[in-house]
Amino acid sequence: MSLGLVGRKIGMTRLFADDGSTIPVTVVDVSNNRVTQIKTSAIDGYAAVQVAFGVRRASRVTKPAAGHLAKAAVEAGSLLKEFRMAEADLAALQPGSAVSVEIFKAGQLVDVTGTTQGKGYAGVIKRHHFSSNRASHGNSRSHNVPGSIGQAQDPGRVFPGKRMTGHLGAVQRTVQKLEVVRIDTERQLILIKGAIPGSKGGHVVVRPSIKAGA
Repeated sequence: MSLGLVGRKIGMTRLFADDGSTIPVTVVDVSNNRVTQIKTSAIDGYAAVQVAFGVRRASRVTKPAAGHLAKAAVEAGSLLKEFRMAEADLAALQPGSAVSVEIFKAGQLVDVTGTTQGKGYAGVIKRHHFSSNRASHGNSRSHNVPGSIGQAQDPGRVFPGKRMTGHLGAVQRTVQKLEVVRIDTERQLILIKGAIPGSKGGHVVVRPSIKAGA
């Protein structure tokens, strides 16, 4: 794997191409990514770089975390994220250094990971795209119910994994092979074509696509 950035989803807008067509893009703020730790195979058993993003008040930081961040001389962040890297690529990074948006470029494919929007307790129609029952005469209060969920006496139970009502959303999801349309180095913004998981203001992780060559 390679180095990525942690950011905040700002929202969606559109850009105009040279031929006048519009491109829907999601704007991600990846400013102030700083290195908090360099992990090596000799000490930690694997090679990785730990990055902090955002701002957290000192009163909200635990003493172990404060001591960990003090070693790198960086301020506390709202999120810490590790990126596995090759041992040879770690030489260019130092604890306390900033990671710029310039590690990405326009036209590059990226994978974006975020937490999807939570939708609460949902029925099978909304959650699993079931069809509703007939709204005809005699159908008493069973228009949107899932229907039969089990069998008779044999086996006499509901099998695990049965698609039923339940909590919908608020899970981690990754969208792969999204195109970077524009990089704003001055404001440290990435404009990515299409939609990405999460609500506005939510944290996302942007990495170079693992399937870029596929």
